[in-house]
Amino acid sequence: MSAKTDKLLSILKLQPVVPVLVIDDAATAVPLARALVAGGLKAIEITLRTQAALDAIRAVAAEVEGAVAGAGTILNAAQFEQAVEAGSQFIVSPGTTQELIDVANDHEVPLLPGAATASEVMGLREEGYQVMKFFPAEQAGGAAYLKSLSSPLAGTQFCPTGGISLGNARDYLSLPNVVCVGGSWVAPKELVAKGDWAGITKLAAEAYALKG
Repeated sequence: MSAKTDKLLSILKLQPVVPVLVIDDAATAVPLARALVAGGLKAIEITLRTQAALDAIRAVAAEVEGAVAGAGTILNAAQFEQAVEAGSQFIVSPGTTQELIDVANDHEVPLLPGAATASEVMGLREEGYQVMKFFPAEQAGGAAYLKSLSSPLAGTQFCPTGGISLGNARDYLSLPNVVCVGGSWVAPKELVAKGDWAGITKLAAEAYALKG
């Protein structure tokens, strides 16, 4: 597990914010990913919430230099396998099941499993996981809740996602147990629809600047 943990951390530490994307049209995936990479956001989570998602992952993995394509909203083993086949370099789930843990054990591609309670975190720690997604972050207690876990569950690191924006991202990034945050605000649907890639690069650069 340690090698996969190191691989996952090397991806998550590329930037303070991992874009969480819902892509409706696979044709937008490559210019969108290029715009995000240009702003400094190389690790990109494409969620399997649309029919276009797997094609989008394939396109980004094959065509966007510097991008690290990942798949999110992975709910079962079949989706895990499909995402890996499409070229995903990391997998993200909103929660965790034994089925996901088992399929993740069969692959070198690291899993960022979702957890929202101390008990869920403890269960994942028993499986060897040290890095988890805290979801839905704001609705599950926010930065204050996550801070309260840092002492009793020392050694566990999180990527909080859900309700995070430029306005509250620093609240999370200042915590000792947060490695990065996930957010969709860097790629608003209206900018994607207009093809305003320069605008998305600007938002990505603002998010990358949170690294300081």
